[in-house]
Amino acid sequence: MNAWNGVLIIAESRAQTSKAGRSANAELLAYTTEVHPVTYELLGKGRGLADTLHCGLDCLLLCAESDDAEEMNLCGADTVYIMKSKAFADPEECLYKSNIVRFINEYRPSIVLIGATSFGRSLAPRVAAALSTGLTADCTGLSIGESGELIQIRPAFSDNILAHITSRVYPQMATVRHGEFAAPARDAGRKANVVEIPVFVNEYDGTKIIERMKRNAHDITEAEVIVACGRGIKAEEDIALIQKLADCLGGQVGFSRSLVDAGIADNAYQIGYSGLRVKPKLYIACGISGAPQHLAGMKESGTIIAINHDASAPIFSVCDIGYVGDLYQVVPQLIKELEAVS
Repeated sequence: MNAWNGVLIIAESRAQTSKAGRSANAELLAYTTEVHPVTYELLGKGRGLADTLHCGLDCLLLCAESDDAEEMNLCGADTVYIMKSKAFADPEECLYKSNIVRFINEYRPSIVLIGATSFGRSLAPRVAAALSTGLTADCTGLSIGESGELIQIRPAFSDNILAHITSRVYPQMATVRHGEFAAPARDAGRKANVVEIPVFVNEYDGTKIIERMKRNAHDITEAEVIVACGRGIKAEEDIALIQKLADCLGGQVGFSRSLVDAGIADNAYQIGYSGLRVKPKLYIACGISGAPQHLAGMKESGTIIAINHDASAPIFSVCDIGYVGDLYQVVPQLIKELEAVS
């Protein structure tokens, strides 16, 4: 069997359907695939890892239909492997897992990277378990060690230290947070190399879906406006006040870790080193003191507005506009002013 070699990026696709007309018996659907931005960030980092190891950088895309395969070549991939099936328009992790595992066993990349999105966090452990290999989740850094091993860097012990982790088994797998690495510049001179391969498994592999639960969650990493709240919120029902301000601005609500740990907020909206890194055009921090772990997740925002009753709060050292005051007085006034001009 061939030795493990190469870097593989698992592209995350978001299938969309649209009406394409009608046949004699049924309505026809057209399938398109939008590739998640984290894929391009992984291509940028993966290109550097592959160059250090003097090996290839490949990308695997499972989709219903896609126009993005060549674009991933132009952003660093040597080869883009694509599996097409209408089944991928409904991204059940078990179907994805079976095909990815078969692909890895056949092509044997030494490093496999997946975005640490909600989809990737669900998929990657299943792939790793099927391959009997390790997985380092939510990495914030990656490098190659002196012996050619992948060094996987992630926060640990309540974000107080950065753990440097290596694996003794192959493939070496890691999920990487969205926003940690810059997307590469597009090189129009790169040669497109797209290889379409057959789907290995086109039906579910024995995994039984007991119940589907649809969470009305939005990806706040793509929001242009975020209104975030922290310890300054006194009760769970008061989050409605923050939500109202976000609605006035066409934005989304985020939370500091303290509210997530208290069970008040969903970790899908947690901002910080142990949560999500966001870069909105406007970030409003309400009742957030600005601990280093939180600042690491939002300090690259465009305009930062901070509202806090403590004039010495660290959040004021990074904000563009700061207001020392009680959020329960300031936020309602902001909402009133915004509603007056809308």
